[in-house]
Amino acid sequence: MLSFTLSLSLIAFNSFSQETGKISGRVTDKKTGETLIGLTVKLEGTTKGVFTDVDGHYILNGITPGKVALSYSYIGYKTKNITDVQVNSGITTTLDIVMEETGGQVLSEVVITATARQESLNGLYAKQKNSVRVTDGISAESIRKSPDRNTSEVLKRVSGTTIQDNKFVVVRGLADRYNSASLDNGVLPSTEPNRKAFSFDIVPANLIDNIIINKTATPDLAGDFAGGSVQIVTKDIPDDNFMSLGLGYSYNSQATFKNFQGSARSVTNYFGFDNGSRSIPNNFPSTRKVVNNFVGPNKNIASLQALPQDFAVNNGSAFLNQNYQFTLGRVKDFKKTNNRLGAILSLTYRNSQNSNLDIVRKYHVFDYNDDQYRFSTNVGALANFAYTYKNSRITLKNLYNRTLEDQYTYRTGNNATTGDVKFYAFDLLQKSLFKTALEGEHKVGENNSKIKWTLGFGNVLNDQPDQRKVNYLRNVADRNVPNSFYAGVTTVGKENTRLFSNLNENIYSVEAGYSLPFSFFKQNATFKAGFSSNYRNRNFDVRFLGLKLVTDVNNPEADNEIRSRPIETLFGEDLISKGKYKLDEVNNNGDSYDANSLVNAGYLMLDNKIGAKSRIVYGVRLEQFDLKLSTLANSKLVSQNFVDVLPSVNYTYSLTEKSNLRASYFRTLARPEFRELAPFTFYDYERGVNVQGNPLLQRAKIDNADLRYEIFPAAGQVISVSTFYKRFTNAIEASIADANSTPDISYFNSDKANVYGLELEYRKNLAFLGSASAFKNSIFYTNFSLIKSKVKNPEIDNIIEKERPLVGQSPYVINAGLQHTTTNNLLNFNILYNRIGRRIVNAGGQQFPSVYEAPRNVVDFQLGYKILKAKGELKLNANDILNNNNVLYFDKDMNKKYSTSSSDETISRFRTGSNYSLSFNYSF
Repeated sequence: MLSFTLSLSLIAFNSFSQETGKISGRVTDKKTGETLIGLTVKLEGTTKGVFTDVDGHYILNGITPGKVALSYSYIGYKTKNITDVQVNSGITTTLDIVMEETGGQVLSEVVITATARQESLNGLYAKQKNSVRVTDGISAESIRKSPDRNTSEVLKRVSGTTIQDNKFVVVRGLADRYNSASLDNGVLPSTEPNRKAFSFDIVPANLIDNIIINKTATPDLAGDFAGGSVQIVTKDIPDDNFMSLGLGYSYNSQATFKNFQGSARSVTNYFGFDNGSRSIPNNFPSTRKVVNNFVGPNKNIASLQALPQDFAVNNGSAFLNQNYQFTLGRVKDFKKTNNRLGAILSLTYRNSQNSNLDIVRKYHVFDYNDDQYRFSTNVGALANFAYTYKNSRITLKNLYNRTLEDQYTYRTGNNATTGDVKFYAFDLLQKSLFKTALEGEHKVGENNSKIKWTLGFGNVLNDQPDQRKVNYLRNVADRNVPNSFYAGVTTVGKENTRLFSNLNENIYSVEAGYSLPFSFFKQNATFKAGFSSNYRNRNFDVRFLGLKLVTDVNNPEADNEIRSRPIETLFGEDLISKGKYKLDEVNNNGDSYDANSLVNAGYLMLDNKIGAKSRIVYGVRLEQFDLKLSTLANSKLVSQNFVDVLPSVNYTYSLTEKSNLRASYFRTLARPEFRELAPFTFYDYERGVNVQGNPLLQRAKIDNADLRYEIFPAAGQVISVSTFYKRFTNAIEASIADANSTPDISYFNSDKANVYGLELEYRKNLAFLGSASAFKNSIFYTNFSLIKSKVKNPEIDNIIEKERPLVGQSPYVINAGLQHTTTNNLLNFNILYNRIGRRIVNAGGQQFPSVYEAPRNVVDFQLGYKILKAKGELKLNANDILNNNNVLYFDKDMNKKYSTSSSDETISRFRTGSNYSLSFNYSF
């Protein structure tokens, strides 16, 4: 292994030790942003020359260091000469080019001359201005200069985007269930067993090339979203050979070096895997046998002895959070054929130990305080390969990520109906994501027609082995009586349960598209057509086991002696071997389920230029959807089959070279997720509520309209104003059911809902404040969203809220930041601010009002300094410096504010602590 690593290092060193340099880039059309295939690139004064590939990319090798000139020529376009291109030894100079059409009226060759710096700015202008849709995004460079560790932290920097529960994306105030996600052109499934959401915290930030959030739709985009469609692109073929290593350690203000409690851990837990000791043993009695009392006394004892009974609470000290990463890039240029083969391999590792102490949890009848400890490991691997030949490009992208979370909760407090409480919960969760995509792009014919195709496969695993919950109760009158807490082990229920669940979902996808450039009334236009098919298959199995005390009616004191034992010995071998406990199971034939869905889609799309300033992209998408969901109790519980026609129109008017006016209309959908349909009831012990699906849910239809004005003062700078409107039919929401005094959460369709808002974005260099380098090298950026929604509740007597906002919608979102880089590019700092307005977590009913999440202020900071000839970089990060409370509450006084001094009722309140980290990265 050591010799292999040394060999890789020597290869990397040799590749950078050459006396020549490279120039690479991508060539695009100035007005449309489309890449140009087969364009000629020449190094002036030499015989060196290449053609752009199917992606418009080119690379010139073996260039003598110094300043050189290049020429770019293409039929129907003005030839462009670029001077003052600086080439350095062992370094690839990136130069993206924007080409202008001749207009068809030029009798002789037209040549445009520019410097390399000017052309770089032109490339950035074109990329920003020529997007077909209304989009917002963030690049790998911006990610590198932020303190963000994973994709969820990156996303909250994007205009109009926030993160809920540190991992779920909210776009334009619309909750996670109204947003879709894709990775390398493949749809990402829900990673959560109990909600429609993708957990973005499992994708490490350093593996991302860019993230784009589409806020309007075109026919070639899947129609299952309302807020935004998040497209994540991982890193692709590199321009040079490289190898980088990184390590980092962080300190959490609430946990690090402080007391840390939880279950015993195995070595495998540090690598994202449980060692299997918590799984249901082989040959364990089936649900049918347990429920129907077919388990005899001897088998009962043997089964309980085989089942893990480790309830000991281990004490230790939380270590520093750790982060390691390794990335290797390799590229091979075939000079005779101009073909290229490239690969990027990456490994990431993250381990953290965090605690939230004195968590306040209230809900009418109970008043609890929780101490919660969480051990977490995340491991990830990426392997991307690409090969370009002639006018084709083949890419294979692979991503694997695995997360293990081991959480221990200790609860004390009072329940008005049962008495004083001591509650223990041991909860291990394992999640993994595997995603692979084989992509092809080919030029066909002589008119720059393209065929693109993708074959994809994904797998999501969510394994929860042995979630153990035990509840002790004490009569209020016995508070002064020793040993008066008694475990509730005489029955098996929601607070005396051993839950074993497993979710396994496979996703198969195929997609193909064809684009044909043509002339339309003497203007360039593009026709696009394509199809896609996406098949999902999910299996969810769950068992609610428990140990039920075999009581002795003639000796209740002996039973109480057992029930008053501490948690470590409550289920001791001395009791199990004597048959004092019986294996029991809570069975609901609707809990486990199998589900599958198939979405077949086709689209037609035209991209037309109208005159010199207008562009219209319009078309229609047809989606056929089929879903089946079955349980043991009902093999045909849910069956849905729909065909939807989704039209869209996107119009862009180029007011000036630096400004656009955009308008769009489009229709999209929001389909129920498997979990929202499944009748499976899950007890959320953290919130003290039951969560249940609704098989009668219908898809939501959304009509959308957008208007945006945008200015690009200079490269990388933008000022934009957007307004949008969305009309929902059958909006899907989570609501508090009124059937019981203890709240249950379920899903339902609201008849009508409307959302409208305003977005402002400002990103500007501070050079206008003065000529000092401190201003020239600084950028201030902010985005601000004002959003309003209205849902009319059904005409039900005594309903608490006749009208309310849509579940998950925030009335405002604020992001701001200041970024500075010194002239020598060695030192940079970035300070970031984020705040969202209050939002409904669960809609209310007759007995309970809506549950709101209160606003909180988040401030992050990063300081970076390059050392070792700029090959190494030290970073100091500070996350969530203010450490504001996370609060859920009932707005009893209806004043739209949270206050502990008013009649507002706090449901949950806790802090997660501030994180301070130091990391070092080195590139070979």
